[in-house]
Amino acid sequence: MAITSANQLELLQTAEAVAREKMIDPNLVVEAMEESLARAAKSRYGAEMDIRVAIDRKTGRATFTRVRTVVEEDELENYQAEFTVAQAKEYMDDPKVGDTFVEEVPPVEMGRIAAQSAKQVILQKVREAERDRQYEEFKDRAGTIINGLVKREEYGNVIVDVGAGEAILRRNEKIGRESYRPNDRIRVYIKEVRREQRGPQIFLSRTDPQFMAELFKMEVPEIYDGIIEIKAVARDPGSRAKIAVISYDNSIDPVGACVGMRGSRVQAVVNELQGEKIDIIPWNEDQPTFLVNALQPAEVSKVVLDEEAGKIEVVVPEEQLSLAIGRRGQNVRLASQLTGLDIDIMTEEQESARRQAEFELRTKLFMDNLDLDEFFAQLLVSEGFTNLEEVAYVEVDELLVIDGVDEDTAKELQARARDVLEAQNKAALDAARALGVEDSLIEFEGLTPQMIEALAKDDVKTLEDFATCADWEIAGGWTTVNGERVKDDGTLEPFGMTLEEAQSMIMTARVLLGWVDPTELDAGTEDDEEATEEAEA
Repeated sequence: MAITSANQLELLQTAEAVAREKMIDPNLVVEAMEESLARAAKSRYGAEMDIRVAIDRKTGRATFTRVRTVVEEDELENYQAEFTVAQAKEYMDDPKVGDTFVEEVPPVEMGRIAAQSAKQVILQKVREAERDRQYEEFKDRAGTIINGLVKREEYGNVIVDVGAGEAILRRNEKIGRESYRPNDRIRVYIKEVRREQRGPQIFLSRTDPQFMAELFKMEVPEIYDGIIEIKAVARDPGSRAKIAVISYDNSIDPVGACVGMRGSRVQAVVNELQGEKIDIIPWNEDQPTFLVNALQPAEVSKVVLDEEAGKIEVVVPEEQLSLAIGRRGQNVRLASQLTGLDIDIMTEEQESARRQAEFELRTKLFMDNLDLDEFFAQLLVSEGFTNLEEVAYVEVDELLVIDGVDEDTAKELQARARDVLEAQNKAALDAARALGVEDSLIEFEGLTPQMIEALAKDDVKTLEDFATCADWEIAGGWTTVNGERVKDDGTLEPFGMTLEEAQSMIMTARVLLGWVDPTELDAGTEDDEEATEEAEA
């Protein structure tokens, strides 16, 4: 693509040819040519000169000009591209600082080296324009399905021609052991589009759960029209998947619509996903009900939900256990992904054994601490009492409902429970002080002696130490690592401390220490409340 100043029309013809081939604006190519010609002229006239080239878009004539700028005398640095007001008077009438003087200079003939350099400049500009066009075309298409043509396979990664460029389907984004040959047609999900130094990178996937959701949207008109919504998707690519759907039209069955006449709709998706078995499940706002649906085809006897921990216990008959868990835990794993809950599955016998163990443990607690016989302790447990605090501080009337308990007996029970608690509190405070806990933490409202002892064992011994803690360090929480929920144990979690309580107490400690202005805190709370009200409105 060597360019000579003699062939003026050839410049425009070359620009148009390159623009058509790369599907970019011809003006971008012409601008690249102007820059390359300017560089060639600078190598002829001097690198310090400000040489500019303008190519006429109709005739192709290249005009070479030298530009000099008027500057203050003490700012004059480049004598080839700048001059003072006094010097400028030779060329201009009434020059002022900032004015420019433009004069045409003879065009340059390009030698072989200059032509090659110009070619490289033009190719670089064309590549940049091509990359910008490709990024602009695909940046808003992330999350959609596209058809492509396989070009080649590199180290297990498939390079796909998507029309306006190349995209990559990584090895771990392929279903099972899929293999492709050049020129095979492929349907893929655009997972991400990134602008990188080497050009836009388009990352494809066939294992992403949303790929299956988009396939259903293509096969089921009701989903495309918004009558049916896909609420959640969980996949074990190439093996099995679960999809939760809901219908906003009572006359349309969401599961039946997704299955189609004689399974035609779901079968089309199954075929595209290499035979992946798909369970279509009706979505329900009630999490336990939704979970029972998600564990199909297994039958569930009972569900116990712990919303705070995001955990759920499922009780199934003995003969349904293997079906509920699934091969290599697949069924319960997919149900967990679908519902966003940690699921513990146990048989009715296991649950009965666990409940019996808890009953015996609480019975022993009351026998040992309240000096009761086994029968009386069992009566307390049967009535729902789980700890000494409940016995010590409950209304007397709640104890009187127990058979054989009169008012004197109830008061005696409460007195014994309070004596034991006071002794335990004193022992806990003595242990905490022995560990070096300061009075600032002991006197902080909301912490029991047992909590203070637990904090001391975790090296939290002052109010300042407590104020620097994170809420999850105090109350515990859950972290998602590689798609799996991991439990973070909190120092005060065994005492029933919630995240909200931990946040409130830590903030109170910071206010007491003067780290936080309470007026700013109140203003922030009001702003949050207003934002919530606006969102609800």
